[in-house]
Amino acid sequence: MKLKFRQYGMRFYPRGSNFAPPNPPPPPRLVVFPVNRDSDSDASKSCNDQAWIAEGLPINAFGKALRRRFGGRVQRVSIDAGFTCPNVDGAVTRGGCNFCDNRSFSPSRRVRLKQVHDQLTGGIITVRKRYNKVAGFIAYFQPATNTYAPVEQLREVYELALSLNDSPDFHDEVVGLAIGTRPDCLPESVLSLIEELAQRTYVSLEYGMQTIHDAGLVWMNRAHTHADMVNAIDRSRGRGFEMCGHVILGIPGETHEMMMQTAAEIGRLGFDAIKLHNLYAVHGTPLGDQVLAGEVRMMEREIYLQTVVDFLERIPPDVVVERISGDAPSDFLIEPKWCLEKSSLRSDVEAELARRGTRQGSHFVPPAQPPADRPVPEDKTPDSIRAKIETRGRLPVLKMES
Repeated sequence: MKLKFRQYGMRFYPRGSNFAPPNPPPPPRLVVFPVNRDSDSDASKSCNDQAWIAEGLPINAFGKALRRRFGGRVQRVSIDAGFTCPNVDGAVTRGGCNFCDNRSFSPSRRVRLKQVHDQLTGGIITVRKRYNKVAGFIAYFQPATNTYAPVEQLREVYELALSLNDSPDFHDEVVGLAIGTRPDCLPESVLSLIEELAQRTYVSLEYGMQTIHDAGLVWMNRAHTHADMVNAIDRSRGRGFEMCGHVILGIPGETHEMMMQTAAEIGRLGFDAIKLHNLYAVHGTPLGDQVLAGEVRMMEREIYLQTVVDFLERIPPDVVVERISGDAPSDFLIEPKWCLEKSSLRSDVEAELARRGTRQGSHFVPPAQPPADRPVPEDKTPDSIRAKIETRGRLPVLKMES
């Protein structure tokens, strides 16, 4: 199986024609919302701190946060565990997100668990060749919805990744898990499983939030609402795992003000980490067809850069920034071509923060109700999704090696 180590979560963003940076408010006090972890153990310390400010950095960057936590470079290895999505298989709708190549998430795909093992070991070997010193690896369950299967099947897959630590060739090299999912695929049974795993290892749960505006979610064919996101994170908080929000900037119809409202929600809900993605269109997707037909245009680089800086200024300083842009392989990418130059974009974002004399969190306004004080709501996972997760047996998308 050919291994892929780029970030392939197909997230897309059209031109923000109504972009108009607002006058920034005065810098408020800095507020920390700590993750509920055992502070007596170095291995369990949260990445969420403000050491980056003392170091004079402009952003609470993921790589630096992991170094502080684990004592060295930590690399993620992407794993395709063969899952699908409820907006692909018909549980909530069909067609999938308009930015994804759903052929790769089709239920007709078969991924054996041995292949999951091989993806992880192969990824570790590849990274070892690239970097001389790596403190550990995070098994990143990335494509599709990685909590959308019978819960005992999920346990089996997650435990398979962690069991690599028992191998003499990879002893204690897997320092944690990252699990990408949708907010409507987190019933209590799944959250309890992830909480259990987080007592033993670092776990980051990545929620496909995308935007707080339901019109944008409809445009993407997500088939969930922002209320689903609020319900999921309010039930996740304080369980010992880190909560990462994935956000799309520049959805058609969203103004600059609307995107900044999404930024404010990051602090209101108490996310521990965030991923920001630019819109890119790839071949074989509904969005790609729209771009080729001239119906949707990508955000220009300068507008995206300014929007990202505005966004970073408005999120809490303790939120770890896992990425500020996304890309795709050049042979699949339609537009924008500038997203292939990630390092220069990162440098320009930091330069713009320096020019403004600001940093991440400079214009963060703490919510009236601290996230830790928010009540835990009733589990509102849709019945059609719950039926797929809280069932005995196995889904056909994963089969054991015979």
